[in-house]
Amino acid sequence: METRFRRFLRLLYSALRLRCALCGQGKLFRNYFRMHAQCPVCQGSFEREPGFYLGSIYFNYGLTALITAVAYPVLLFQGWVSERPLLIGTTLFVVAFPIWFHRYARALWMGFDQFLDPRPTPKT
Repeated sequence: METRFRRFLRLLYSALRLRCALCGQGKLFRNYFRMHAQCPVCQGSFEREPGFYLGSIYFNYGLTALITAVAYPVLLFQGWVSERPLLIGTTLFVVAFPIWFHRYARALWMGFDQFLDPRPTPKT
């Protein structure tokens, strides 16, 4: 029997590798923006219900806001970067980072859901 902590680490590892939360092997994405409908290895569905991935916005927005809210005042008040370049850099960051991170946000959301409400791995 797998412990909760070990299961959490396994799901986190799968999410960071962009792999299926059920089997840990199948790739989640066909290309950068398009997900597979189901796992190519275990045939498990990647979407439990319509709008399932809306929750991944919490991961994406939360991490973007956290990084920005910490980095901006630290860089500004320590005098490491002047205000105008920092504002431009921060604006570019808050546009580019969520686009890059959206795949990981979806994978983390799927792992989070599997951790709190586990589904059995489908039989192949």
